[in-house]
Amino acid sequence: MKDVPILYEDDELIVVNKPSGLPVQGGEGIAVCLLDVLERQTGAKVYPVHRLDRDTAGVLAVARSSAAAAALSKLITSGALVKEYLAITVGAPPDRGGVIRSPAGKPGAEKAADTAYRVLSVAGGLALLSLTLGTGRTHQIRIHLASIGCPIVADDKHGDFSANRELRRSFGARKLQLLSSSLEFPVAGRREKFTVPLPAHMADLAERAGLQLPSGHRVDS
Repeated sequence: MKDVPILYEDDELIVVNKPSGLPVQGGEGIAVCLLDVLERQTGAKVYPVHRLDRDTAGVLAVARSSAAAAALSKLITSGALVKEYLAITVGAPPDRGGVIRSPAGKPGAEKAADTAYRVLSVAGGLALLSLTLGTGRTHQIRIHLASIGCPIVADDKHGDFSANRELRRSFGARKLQLLSSSLEFPVAGRREKFTVPLPAHMADLAERAGLQLPSGHRVDS
């Protein structure tokens, strides 16, 4: 496994751009995970702070010690860490912006959750959305967008399977179209915002479908 791009590092944390398809932590059936790659890459143990789904790309923070992990976890719990996402969906929400409030999480253990969204562009039966999380439930964004009739393209758990087949045939859209586009939180006494470009698999679909990217948003070459 090749190295993971590091956006920032100091004595307490590392901020990376996680590729789609790489799980954060190990488990049954997982040969390699992000933590394994980073420990080989940095030569030291790292500790998870928050998670992204295996198929979600983008910004992720990990800690260099258990104490740093606990401190960063408190930032998340307090709301001081702001997560932003970009998603390409099948169809568009009924409104240009709003907040989805409904239970989300693992089946049988759903909890109250809220996701704010803005519609950035609509074209070819697809939409590009910007999203921020008020809570962090398992598969929250995927569940919430599916619940309002605009599931994420290539979502194999909560998506529109017939639409996914057609988009795979027409555009080669095989990877989940969801990006953790930025994290903002206090670092070394000042507030920092870490952003990543749109990955190639999302940029390609956006271009071919005619979706307009936000002003100033970069595309990963």
